[in-house]
Amino acid sequence: MRPVVLIVAVILFAAMGLYALAAPAKPTAPFGIPVTTASGRSEVRAVYGGFGLAVAGALGWAAAGTGELRRGVVLAVAVALAGMAAGRALSRLFDSSVPFYPVWFYFWVEVVAAAALLAVA
Repeated sequence: MRPVVLIVAVILFAAMGLYALAAPAKPTAPFGIPVTTASGRSEVRAVYGGFGLAVAGALGWAAAGTGELRRGVVLAVAVALAGMAAGRALSRLFDSSVPFYPVWFYFWVEVVAAAALLAVA
């Protein structure tokens, strides 16, 4: 089961990264965040694109390895995803309610992914 979870996570992070590099205005559009400047596109390419590909690479390496370093990589990504979900939940205290998609959809994606990675760490 461990390799399957890690490979699915690799595919999802790699897809996010490649999508953001190729079409930087697309990942933020569902959230109503327009990306209309070169600086904005650079930021999306860095945070969603480069970071997504780096995480995919680290998880791919972890899927092929064993030991404490593999466990550390998986744990770090799981904690990062849990932090993202917590940030969405905390935001609800400060802002009005939002529709299920995209905010709560991605909240659940992050919670499930974090739990799956923790289970295989």
